[in-house]
Amino acid sequence: MLALVRELGWTVLVQDVQAFVAETLVLPCQTQAGIRVDFIFSFSPYERQAIQRARRILIDGVEVAFVALEDLIIHKMVAGRPRDLEDVAGLLRKNPQIDLAYLRPWLEQFEQALQRPLWAPFKQILEET
Repeated sequence: MLALVRELGWTVLVQDVQAFVAETLVLPCQTQAGIRVDFIFSFSPYERQAIQRARRILIDGVEVAFVALEDLIIHKMVAGRPRDLEDVAGLLRKNPQIDLAYLRPWLEQFEQALQRPLWAPFKQILEET
């Protein structure tokens, strides 16, 4: 991956690449045009499914994958920082039609794994928007 990044002339945005990727499973980079690109390494069934659900859009003749709305909400709820929860509220205001049947089981699974509430806080944000 690093060879590809270098070949493209992109910049890696972290000093200790091995430590950062081992901890976060993300390799943050920046293109020559200043666009941030995060390479995400996937090992779980959820991550593989989220990658498959990504929306593929042509930009200047290049297909770019963007995370599906529901998966972005899941990521932000799992991260759980105040800024992420604000982002969820903003996403819900701009996109009131979301797939709760997809979202709820994943949030409940992560809730079990992380031993902290995710579905109830999400529902509260949903009701407040």
